[in-house]
Amino acid sequence: MPKKLYLFTRFERFWHWSQAGLIIFMAVTGFEIHAFYQLFGFERAIELHNTAAWLLIGLWIFTIFWHATTGEWKQYIPTFDKIIAMIRYYSVGIFSDAPHPYHITRLHKHNPLQRLVYLSLWVFINPTIWISGLLYYFYNDWAAWGLTPYLDLEIVSIIHTIAAFLVMTFLIGHVYLITTGVTFFAHIKAMIIGWEEVEYEDEDEDEV
Repeated sequence: MPKKLYLFTRFERFWHWSQAGLIIFMAVTGFEIHAFYQLFGFERAIELHNTAAWLLIGLWIFTIFWHATTGEWKQYIPTFDKIIAMIRYYSVGIFSDAPHPYHITRLHKHNPLQRLVYLSLWVFINPTIWISGLLYYFYNDWAAWGLTPYLDLEIVSIIHTIAAFLVMTFLIGHVYLITTGVTFFAHIKAMIIGWEEVEYEDEDEDEV
């Protein structure tokens, strides 16, 4: 029988929803900047995109600080234990009501596959989009910084766009995964109130 477990603090929920909102808003303005449609107008879309980017960078910096000081960074330590089982579950087992191969606990909120995906987001994708976006924003300062001979604006733009699409791919996959809880809305509810319904909790589990 499922048990209720308090998994997500108020800050985690604030960070989660704020980040999601900013990413979606930046996607909307980003697509307009690339002329997919007209909503705010090109110049206004750039201004809004840049404002949202600075807010997101600030949120990320504070979130990194929070993870470092609370020890929550340990939630993302990668492990390959049960990784094949998780891939098999998400690709096949979930459609045949197979039992979930991983059980959430307070000390291990993310399954092995989630850990690898989240870690790649924080270590590779996010820094790529930060650096390329900042280079794009400060393009007029490249000459003063001595970067002009080494960088090409078009390449920086392409890298930034690819990283943005990777973030959107993560977001779409994330939306899919939040429907795979004990009930269809269990994960969404947990990220609103903090409490998650889980199959069981191992109280004697060692710290991460």
